[in-house]
Amino acid sequence: MTTQNELARRLRELHGQPPLVLPNAWDAGSARAIEAAGAAAIATTSAGVAWAYGVEDGGPLDRASAIATIRAVCTAVAVPVTADIEAGYGDVEGTVTEVIEAGAVGINLEDSTARVLDDPMAHAERIRAARAAAVASGIELVINARTDTYLFGDRTGTIERAKIYADAGADVLFVPGVVDAGIIAGLVKESPLPLNVMVGPGAPPVAELADLGVARISVGPAITSAAYALATTAAKEILTTGTYTALTS
Repeated sequence: MTTQNELARRLRELHGQPPLVLPNAWDAGSARAIEAAGAAAIATTSAGVAWAYGVEDGGPLDRASAIATIRAVCTAVAVPVTADIEAGYGDVEGTVTEVIEAGAVGINLEDSTARVLDDPMAHAERIRAARAAAVASGIELVINARTDTYLFGDRTGTIERAKIYADAGADVLFVPGVVDAGIIAGLVKESPLPLNVMVGPGAPPVAELADLGVARISVGPAITSAAYALATTAAKEILTTGTYTALTS
């Protein structure tokens, strides 16, 4: 039986080339489907988890519900799981302890709250708290430090933040909102941490990102959004025209 630390080490190893590709899951069923498709690891999406509970992303979802989903995902799959815990739900050390108890071996930890970019030193303290919880639990947790500079902050501060987060104990730098190949190449070159980017329509393909040196590629809530869009379209069709073409694969 694979131990939790073996899963943690496997997750860390997967950040080498070729890059770790993560089609994000939002519940146990989607995690199983993604694992069956061949994913070497599973990442949760906090937005997708929130939507699955019928609430908006970015605040209303409580920690207990998020942990319950993480536990269900970890129970459902055999591959390593890394959990999106937003900014730590107000208690990073407590949250990370529960996430590890649920079976996860990695986390995403973001540097914005209420859609406002936080002081980098405040986020460094979150990273230190996460690492302390992991050490106390005896797990070699992979900490993916997300910076939202390219989403709604000061892009010029991205590398400075990366250096602060690396010093605090982060393992990976996650920069959502950047899809330009030249910018990505620059971030790979300048970042002290391996780079994670979030992709979707308009982003370079995985092979090109691999050539640029990206270590980790995720899709965030894009698959969740597409699944709910299909549910809406199919439901409208059957309720209005009484046909089922939206369900044709």
